[in-house]
Amino acid sequence: MKQRLGLLALVWLATLGTPATAFFQPRDSTIPAAPSAATTSNPILFVTQPPVPSDALTVVTTFGNHRGEPRAAGRGGDLWVRYPDGTLKNLTALANKGVGNGFQGVNSIAVRDPSMNFDGTKAVFSMVSGAPTSAITQVVSYFWQMYEVSGFAHISDTVVITPVANQPTTYNNVSPLYGTDDRIIFVSDIPHNGLAHLYPTLDEYNMAETTTGLWSLDPVSGSLFQVDHNPSGDFSPSLDSFGRVLFTRWDHLERDQETDADVLFFNPCKFCTFNYASEAITATRLLTNAEVFPEPRPARTDELANTNLVGHHMNEFLPWTINEDGTRPETINHIGRHELLFHIPPVFTDDLNLKPLNPAAMFNTTRITKFLQLKEDPAHPGTYYGTDVYEGTHAAGQVISMTAPPGLDADQISLNYVTHRETYTVSQSVDANYTGHYRDPLPLSDGQLLASHTWTVGSDYNVGTAASPKSRYDFRLTTLAPAGNGYWTAAQTMTLGISKTVSYYITNTLVSYSGLLWELMPVEVATRVRPARVTP
Repeated sequence: MKQRLGLLALVWLATLGTPATAFFQPRDSTIPAAPSAATTSNPILFVTQPPVPSDALTVVTTFGNHRGEPRAAGRGGDLWVRYPDGTLKNLTALANKGVGNGFQGVNSIAVRDPSMNFDGTKAVFSMVSGAPTSAITQVVSYFWQMYEVSGFAHISDTVVITPVANQPTTYNNVSPLYGTDDRIIFVSDIPHNGLAHLYPTLDEYNMAETTTGLWSLDPVSGSLFQVDHNPSGDFSPSLDSFGRVLFTRWDHLERDQETDADVLFFNPCKFCTFNYASEAITATRLLTNAEVFPEPRPARTDELANTNLVGHHMNEFLPWTINEDGTRPETINHIGRHELLFHIPPVFTDDLNLKPLNPAAMFNTTRITKFLQLKEDPAHPGTYYGTDVYEGTHAAGQVISMTAPPGLDADQISLNYVTHRETYTVSQSVDANYTGHYRDPLPLSDGQLLASHTWTVGSDYNVGTAASPKSRYDFRLTTLAPAGNGYWTAAQTMTLGISKTVSYYITNTLVSYSGLLWELMPVEVATRVRPARVTP
């Protein structure tokens, strides 16, 4: 094993038009007004989040988004439901979770990842509670935990939120969903073999803390097992109508770039990587950082010299499926990198039969770099929506889709650009096809398509200060509609804006924010048929 050294006393809705109807708990104001013009057949659960400008290991980044400290997940968000007529109900506030406007201390929260049960009466989601009450210099641990919520079917229902029983309480448990047997499948950073001394697991890319894969919990008995073990991390699982667990798997299958950097650029070392003799708590540190698998990365020209190897690079976010019991993990329909990605070079220099990948000669000519945030279209089972993104965008970019029901040969699967490819770019120079960045695409049972959307051009960064951070992005829940050029574009916002004024500590800095909250991670409140359980 390698080791490295190294605000709701009063909530105002934005004045971008007539504010949407809102319903709050007694400590908040009820603001009767006309709702947003957008309508849906069913209610929509979603979360709000104070903007976090940093795209490095925060709550909405592509990877490393599971950390619970205020730096990663700014405090002051809530779980909401939006009814078909546009009326809003703050579920966490009504259940006395979180803090209103103002300082976010011990009772503060952040919320993420709602997921519905099959009869549409309750949902499971993740929430982290607490924040420092004063400037601190020591590290304080805050963990995402799973909760169930009910009482949101109608505006007058009493909201109840309870923690999921028997979950691990000293690890981050995110992205939960209900299995066919009502076990809860979720992503966690529990060490893969349960050995606490291996916590936290570091990814194979930038030495950042990562999740260890998918886990399954029976809240009644406490039975817990690992469904998928992935050293780089799994993301955004869901259960499709065929009983398959869908998720994005980070396949980072190459040698350690920090080790290579130590050899190539730093003397004596910057990352000072080394190997342990084993994963035992008593394992000795070895006087080597040698790696033997896979072949060297392209940067290691010293190791590639006098070989017939081109150099191996694989750092992909691919769509996977797995059975609930952990059997049969595979890319969806066993589709390969060569059927999804733009370019794969030959492996060997001395085999003229090997050619670079040429997508133009293959069935699927629509190529991507990543497939994130998979969601099945309930109106068209076997069709899946997601995003292809560039780093620096909070996992937002182009909306894509593919049709891949069980049994369809991977050679016959094609991808579809739902929004124009220009929406993938982070360039400051865009053409008329650019319609913003999208994340969390949600196909609805009535045929509509929603997403969290920002019109911002380019990547995000802090245009404020450390104490008053300001994001360039303004994620709003939005319907999508055909743009007239063969692609879809953002149409109507689902709310007219939810604003809040908050402050909280990040170590010794008191951070303040006042303005619109991000609207993220929508899920439809609807019944659906419980899939048959897939067995090997």
